[in-house]
Amino acid sequence: MSEKKQIILPITGMTCANCVATIERNLNKLEGVQQSNVNLSNERATVTFDPNYLSLDQIVSKIQKAGYDVARGELNIGITGLADTVDATRLEKVLLKQEGITSAQVNIASQNVHLQYIPTIISQVEIYKAIRRAGFDVIEKGDNSEDAEAKAREAEIAHQKKLLIIGLVLTIPLFLLSMSRDFGLLPMAIAHSRWLDWVMLALATPVQFYVGKQYYISAFKALKNKSANMDVLIAMGSSVAYFYSLPIVLGLLEGHPYLETAAVIITLIRLGKYLEAKAKGRTSEAIKRLLNLQPKTATVIRNDQEVELAVEDVLIGDIVLVKPGSKIPVDGVVVEGKSTVDESMLTGESLPVEKQPGSTVFGATLNKAGFFRFEASRIGKETALSQIIKLVEEAQGSKAPVQHLADKVSSIFVPIVIAIALITFLVWIFIPVTTGSDINGFTRAMIHAVAVLVIACPCALGLATPTAIMVASGKGAELGILFRSGEAIERGASVNAVVLDKTGTLTKGQPAVTSIISLKDRYSENDILQLAASLEKGSEHPLGEALVAEAGNRNLDLHIPAQFTAISGKGIRGIIDDKDILVGNVRLM
Repeated sequence: MSEKKQIILPITGMTCANCVATIERNLNKLEGVQQSNVNLSNERATVTFDPNYLSLDQIVSKIQKAGYDVARGELNIGITGLADTVDATRLEKVLLKQEGITSAQVNIASQNVHLQYIPTIISQVEIYKAIRRAGFDVIEKGDNSEDAEAKAREAEIAHQKKLLIIGLVLTIPLFLLSMSRDFGLLPMAIAHSRWLDWVMLALATPVQFYVGKQYYISAFKALKNKSANMDVLIAMGSSVAYFYSLPIVLGLLEGHPYLETAAVIITLIRLGKYLEAKAKGRTSEAIKRLLNLQPKTATVIRNDQEVELAVEDVLIGDIVLVKPGSKIPVDGVVVEGKSTVDESMLTGESLPVEKQPGSTVFGATLNKAGFFRFEASRIGKETALSQIIKLVEEAQGSKAPVQHLADKVSSIFVPIVIAIALITFLVWIFIPVTTGSDINGFTRAMIHAVAVLVIACPCALGLATPTAIMVASGKGAELGILFRSGEAIERGASVNAVVLDKTGTLTKGQPAVTSIISLKDRYSENDILQLAASLEKGSEHPLGEALVAEAGNRNLDLHIPAQFTAISGKGIRGIIDDKDILVGNVRLM
């Protein structure tokens, strides 16, 4: 029976839906790959494979051969305990055995290790643990919660911005010069001078081959892999305009140069890529908010002493202390003490859940009132919160049925567009030139063919659907709604009835007083509410807060109890106006 393993890889270099199809097709050719799913919007590939047949290095290598790459984080870590080159070699071997670390170099002189790693597979905390297990220690510098993948994406956005600025600085004057000449706004001596063409060539060439370099590289790699992406269209469209203009500028041919056409094509598409990259960078905010729910530290019993540790350093079996008002760091089982815990971030239910020895507690939930100790049972990626984050990531990376259609269309889209452009060129070549026109048949045919190539670059074809899925799943997670897949989101559009097995807290987020029933005529509704709310004043229990809020709505004056006693798990008792008042559940009554 084959094993099943799933990894998520952050991909760089994707520009359109055809890139998605190319990567998936190449991954599916690998023996052992059971399923591959590439998402253009969050730029991630989810690969399910059999580790007996395939390694991570082989998967990364296949992606690189297809013309793309995997985003990596870089770490420079100070090490203590390195004695000689034998230690350095041993540490390098240990690190390179960790799945997700792609390179590691240990420097004895500086007592430092430089490594590259894939942040979706291994975290900085896991790397530190591996170093410590090898018998060395780490000199940690400040906050280690840096998002390496986000840093790589930010570097990519910064690069796109730099290219866009260069493109704009060169293209705008080029466009103004060209249009001014075409509309007769320049003096005749300048408009028909040879040096003006050379100035325009000097402005257009860096745009063509520096700002547009990525499109040539991507187009070449796509054609090498026997596919055609949107970059093929961009490279062809701009190159036809540029290389047609080149012999005219050199004086080898008579005609009108179209250098501004090539430059404007590249710069406008670069602007679109920059805006697209920025939009994609904002789509993972919901997952970051989920990660921020977890506390950063935990108080643990080590050697009969209370020690405050980073939550990543908590081990299974550790006894963890939780004080009133603090968040629970990891999942576990209560061994001592009693309390009530607000688990609304997991369940949506605002009523606290009673906890006593034997009860299960979950990381990131809030301890309301009470002190207890629990034994850690699930840490790191195994906690309930981590599983929720994984579920959201999988939903964001999954494909809706309509997206499969978009992928199929995109795989045959580019060859069809090239064919249409060729037909357009041939048709216009054979249409007679109108008398008096200053454009010859070849030039006119070329302009129309370029128009077909450039206008047919709908990168949104492969971006709109995955972006919609990411925004929907992210917004859902923010509001406490989790989607298992993109298909669930798409099918949600046809839902016309929803049945919920929940209380009013699902919509209100907190309980409220809806009715007060007096069993004796001696007390009115307001009398009962006034006594109960007076006793509950200052209570942190949601039901007590609801009573106090309702009393405030009715402008009732609350009294200070003469005596007050909290009865754990049942309710409260006190004396108000010489009356013995009990407020609590059925067990207390």
